[in-house]
Amino acid sequence: MTKIINLQAFKDFLRSGQIGGILLMVCVAISLFIANSSYKDGFSSLLATDFGFTFGSSSYVFTVSAWINDALMAVFFLLVGLEIKRELVEGELSSVKKASLPVVAALGGMLIPAFIYFILNKDTATASGWGIPMATDIAFALAIISMLGKSVPASLKIFLAALAIVDDLGAILVIAVFYTNEVHFHYLLMAGGVLALLLVFNFFKIKPLYFYLIPGVFLWYFIHHSGIHATIAGVLLALTIPTNSDSTESPLEKLEHLLNGPVNYFIMPIFALANTNITFQKEMLGGLVSPLGLGIVTGLFAGKTIGVTLFSWIAVKLKLGTLPSESGWKHIIGLGMLAGIGFTMSIFISLLSFSDEMHVTEAKFAILCASVIAGLIGFVFLKSIKGKASVKA
Repeated sequence: MTKIINLQAFKDFLRSGQIGGILLMVCVAISLFIANSSYKDGFSSLLATDFGFTFGSSSYVFTVSAWINDALMAVFFLLVGLEIKRELVEGELSSVKKASLPVVAALGGMLIPAFIYFILNKDTATASGWGIPMATDIAFALAIISMLGKSVPASLKIFLAALAIVDDLGAILVIAVFYTNEVHFHYLLMAGGVLALLLVFNFFKIKPLYFYLIPGVFLWYFIHHSGIHATIAGVLLALTIPTNSDSTESPLEKLEHLLNGPVNYFIMPIFALANTNITFQKEMLGGLVSPLGLGIVTGLFAGKTIGVTLFSWIAVKLKLGTLPSESGWKHIIGLGMLAGIGFTMSIFISLLSFSDEMHVTEAKFAILCASVIAGLIGFVFLKSIKGKASVKA
């Protein structure tokens, strides 16, 4: 019974990811149209508009863009955190044997792209963007592999989901450790107090979600003012939500089901709409062969493909894991290509990496190009594979 529920939860997640991926594509197209039309200035003004309220001495007034990138994306990271915890408790990461291959593959898919970017951008003004090609966009990647239907084994889709979830966890740690400028410890101390309260609720198995969500708002506020990026609050909150490994619907599963729709159908499309507004300029083509552009494009496409494939091969050779059922090495190569779709997370990290607006714009354009290349070539490559496609390792 538990396996049936887990499989259904994964199917729901996969389905929402597929539709969410299509919505993302539509919003990317709309955002690019606006950025290259007469509506550009009006849209930029809208994103820069202050919005919020003041309560006593506390101010909750931020720009529309900040609400999207700091508040709405915290909800996105809350969902990611819930998925990570569920996979650790009862899914593809619940045992060393299950987790080994996707964890090692994800590690390769983060280290090799970061290394390629670092080598190409060493001692330049854009060296801080090394985290950009490390990320995999879970919605886009799952949307494309779902479009392949029965052309690929179902186990490969689960493997990609697990790899992308580990990848997201890696990106979260990178943001928390390397993209935090100044820490205000009194706010961090208050955030720690709220987190401790949430852990107490979890320890005593308190199940009503409002016991977690209401303190979670304060957790977000304190972390936002601490200097650590506010989206980390979403992950910390997720790790305190109670779950179980039996057939009873846990608070975690209930919240995950509640958030799947809003995140995939609203939050991520809104993020894409607000952050893909790239005004095309002739200089951008030259930017693709600059250290910044080359680092992102080469890192996301070649780096992800090499990293995922090489580290998977090492893991299998060392008997740390086995290939997904009914799949061969060509499948892993194609999956590595799809992992190069960095889009949402890569754009998010680029916003944290650079203060120069031109660098941000060039990074977004390079991410867009790399993600299109990875998605198209990965799709065609996997579609062309017949049978098990085994290759001697």
